[in-house]
Amino acid sequence: MRRRLLASGLAVGVTAGVPLGHSGVAEASGSPGGGGEPDAIVIGAGYAGVTAARELASRGLRPLVLEARNRIGGRTWTDTFAGVPVERGGTWVHWSQPHVWAEMMRYGIGIAEDPGPDRAILPTPDGPRSFPLDEAFGHLGEMLVRFFDGAATLFDRPFDPLHNADAVRPADGISLRARLDAMKLSARDESWMSGVTSAYSGGKSSRGAYTQMARWWSLAGGGFDKWNAATGHYRIETGTIGLLKAILADADADLRLSTPVASVVDDGRRVHVTTRSGRRFSAPVAVVALPANVWRTIRFNPVLPVAHTAATSEGIGVPNGTKIWMHVRGDVGRFFAQDAEGGPISALIPYREAGDGLLVVGFSYHPTFDGADIAQVRAAVRRLEPKAEVTAIKAQNWARDEFSLGAAACQSPGQLTRLHDALQRPSGRLAFATSDIAAGWNGYIDGAIETGVRAGRQAAEAAGR
Repeated sequence: MRRRLLASGLAVGVTAGVPLGHSGVAEASGSPGGGGEPDAIVIGAGYAGVTAARELASRGLRPLVLEARNRIGGRTWTDTFAGVPVERGGTWVHWSQPHVWAEMMRYGIGIAEDPGPDRAILPTPDGPRSFPLDEAFGHLGEMLVRFFDGAATLFDRPFDPLHNADAVRPADGISLRARLDAMKLSARDESWMSGVTSAYSGGKSSRGAYTQMARWWSLAGGGFDKWNAATGHYRIETGTIGLLKAILADADADLRLSTPVASVVDDGRRVHVTTRSGRRFSAPVAVVALPANVWRTIRFNPVLPVAHTAATSEGIGVPNGTKIWMHVRGDVGRFFAQDAEGGPISALIPYREAGDGLLVVGFSYHPTFDGADIAQVRAAVRRLEPKAEVTAIKAQNWARDEFSLGAAACQSPGQLTRLHDALQRPSGRLAFATSDIAAGWNGYIDGAIETGVRAGRQAAEAAGR
């Protein structure tokens, strides 16, 4: 995302699939390949799961995919609002994200470029104020460059985040809040920066690790313009559902929707999966392609390894995160707004004209704010832009979704050095795939695809393929 589009990149903390009717995917019946038991079970039909299923199929295995929701996509969700396609979860992609970019090239899917705002509303000690874009984003960009000073050295090989482990280890103990405090910013500047850091970490800058954001900065190539382009400017032309369906079609999998899993038993020879309805499935191997926060809702026998248990009990997906699509009227132009840490709505980003108004996407990380309550949304928006009239909304609270239990990944201090290596490895006949544990772009679609490929290969090798 370019400087004028910093707005999008500030709010990518919420990730997310399409209602069943819109997805074009119906639940399959019978067994993979037309008969017999599956050769592998994949739990979850988000990007990580469908990629793992395709990898298994490419090695001659017949995958069965069990999805708890009545749609595919997981924390991505192409839906419609005000007659316009919108993403209710994960959205932005870029060519610096090699796995998703390779998939788009593979299937001939292009990108769509988001238009930018014409002004920025940012907090001041006297309340929110409108600024020219160059002034607002220029100064915020300068502060971000200071904030990430040294990140390129820390993560000199960003897809191998522990390559420089001796330097990363002490830095991993620093929170985003501690890094901000060390900058000794003015009250206004601190409110601008904390609006960014708190959004990525789920509402509190003290929760997020400095190394988490520094990894993303380095993955983008370093520099403000590169960061902006990589994290919030380009969308998948067909919507996230388009690429997802293309991958799933190549997997030739038996897909079972509305099939949440209750337990997973690895007896050393086969993996036995029982659903909440009591249905049982068995295969030589399985891929658990669920958000790390959700692992704790399933009974595993044997229990998960120490690192996986820590990851799911502590949480990696941020604990608060609501994405709100809204139709706005009023003489407001294409405004971008960002609040300081603790505000009910962290950011508002203009999308496109619709009818007699503007579609705007908002992000909230406040633990008590109800993004589905139009009265609360109206009050929060008016606080930032008094002339904006919210006429309709559609919200998704990912933290309250039982099949995600959190929004996008943001590791807490210490989690990278303590858990990363172990989370890359399988456990017995189980492999794990989720953007939360990616070596590269964790928290993004690219990270989900990366882990799906790796877990699919790990499971295939365990099955002797």
